[in-house]
Amino acid sequence: MKQAMHQACLLVGSNIRPTKNIPLAVNLLQKYMTILQTSSVWETEAVGSDSPNFLNAALLVTTSMEAEILKERVLRPLEARLERVRTSDKNAPRTIDLDILLFDHQLLEPNLWRYAYCAVPVAEVLPGYQTDTGEYLKDAALRLVRSTSIWERTDISIYDFQYCSVICSKKQVGNLENKNNCSTHRPEVFH
Repeated sequence: MKQAMHQACLLVGSNIRPTKNIPLAVNLLQKYMTILQTSSVWETEAVGSDSPNFLNAALLVTTSMEAEILKERVLRPLEARLERVRTSDKNAPRTIDLDILLFDHQLLEPNLWRYAYCAVPVAEVLPGYQTDTGEYLKDAALRLVRSTSIWERTDISIYDFQYCSVICSKKQVGNLENKNNCSTHRPEVFH
């Protein structure tokens, strides 16, 4: 009997050694799920604290696990492996933060519509996602960008070039000269 596959949108963030920890987390995650698409890496000021700036990226993935199982058996153990320390301060600096924002198109994180650090990367991979009131995520992200300092970090790649090339060649994207030209994994929503 074939297992049901679920689609999830994950947010990967860090403000402690983020240029090392985000690509490492993505590399580890691909051992447990299929990564269909990635956003660009985006930098924002920390929300609710004077901590260093955060880097965030969204991943569109498929998995055979239910949301709670994915969180408890994969995401939390990977955070621990990457030395995430949980404290009572929700805004404390962290080596890695792995969150499920959407699961089978169901919103699990209401902050998606409130903060650019969530909305902008997720809008790259799911621009047509809508609220119950009909607002598109892409439009919400553009609205939030007007009032938030957020910038794309084109100097950071979260995908291993070899892995991306294999996926892209299977989808007939063609011969890639560099990973930043991969239109499958780096859509041009905000460019």
